[in-house]
Amino acid sequence: MRVLVTGAAGFVGARLRRALAAAGHEVVGVDLLGPDGEVPDGVSRVDVRDADALEPLLRGIDTVCHLAAVTSGPESAVFAAHNDLGTAVLLDVMGRAKVRHLVLASSIVVYGEGRYRGMNSGPIYPGLRRRADLDRGMFDHLAPRTGELLIWEPVTEDAPLRPRGFYGASKLAQENYALAWGLANGAAVTALRYHNGYGEGARSGFIGNFLAALDQGRPPLVDEDGGQVRDVVHVDDIVAATVAAVDRRPPGFVPLNIASGHPITMWEVASIMAKARGGPAPVVTGRYLLADARHLAADPERARRTLGFTARIPPIHGLAELAAPAVETTTPQREPAPLHVRAAPPPTAPQHQVHPETRPAAPIARPGSRPDAPVPNVNAPRPEPMIHAGPNTRTPAPQPESAKPEAGAGSPI
Repeated sequence: MRVLVTGAAGFVGARLRRALAAAGHEVVGVDLLGPDGEVPDGVSRVDVRDADALEPLLRGIDTVCHLAAVTSGPESAVFAAHNDLGTAVLLDVMGRAKVRHLVLASSIVVYGEGRYRGMNSGPIYPGLRRRADLDRGMFDHLAPRTGELLIWEPVTEDAPLRPRGFYGASKLAQENYALAWGLANGAAVTALRYHNGYGEGARSGFIGNFLAALDQGRPPLVDEDGGQVRDVVHVDDIVAATVAAVDRRPPGFVPLNIASGHPITMWEVASIMAKARGGPAPVVTGRYLLADARHLAADPERARRTLGFTARIPPIHGLAELAAPAVETTTPQREPAPLHVRAAPPPTAPQHQVHPETRPAAPIARPGSRPDAPVPNVNAPRPEPMIHAGPNTRTPAPQPESAKPEAGAGSPI
């Protein structure tokens, strides 16, 4: 098949382009890049908002993998101008070119907050946490009427879509435009809701912040109490799922969670990376943002059934490999994830239940703590370690220049 990849020079896009070619597809790559960005071989500098430039490239294309996106920034207009408008223009040209399959790089952030259950109720999709609770160090969601602590559950693709940030709003808009385009043109749309992606070259998001701190010999800073649950997925697995979507071409509009299937707390992420690097142990800050999701990890079962895909690299191994110091070696590197992974369903995601007397707040580690501290069991009782900086006073850790996004990059999350 002939496949056009937008964001083809980005974190995911560059790997996807090579994987598609290795699978026997003819690949056309486009990317806007920055004004000083070097265009790789096999990629054309094209803005997806430029219909005239896209028109000749889309002739004879069977599938478009749309990864180009702005992933962070302070102004909503930037996301609307690039992500929303770019997707709408691309879809118009695809319709005229009779392209019949779109693989859209969406994101888990379209859900906003995760899914929960009470002891005798559920499922529950809560709104924002109360500032008064956050100020006293109660970070978990409470049932609105009974006040009981809620238990998180994996989110399925049918959950309500309520993004809380500009990026999430733009990804949901992309999904809505794609759905409408598919219905109008009788075309198929596979919307891959990537989870927090990581791997060599990734410098954005909380994993990028942890890595940047370790690069500078500083402890990774973990907000709230460190018990926030996420799913992090290796870029090789993201690419494998995307290639599977190209090959399988499921009919209709099909959203799919692309996850490792191994939920993990932010404290565990930081601890695994710090131990692998031999750096200072993480520091729990107690800081928060009112709009942050407490627990957000999704169920990957539909992707397994639809694409025959199961992630191959568990976070405990992938994160350690990412953070380990670079050493010269002649031993073979880990083989890349296969393009199609057929395996038994992943184990049931662990449920994160908390109780007032044993709330899983990670212990505060000070700079200079032993770097070989073991990865903690987050379900074990711990003393309360809160450091309060006052309401809504989170100050993000400084990011290196390499963490800043580029328009047209294909980085998830």
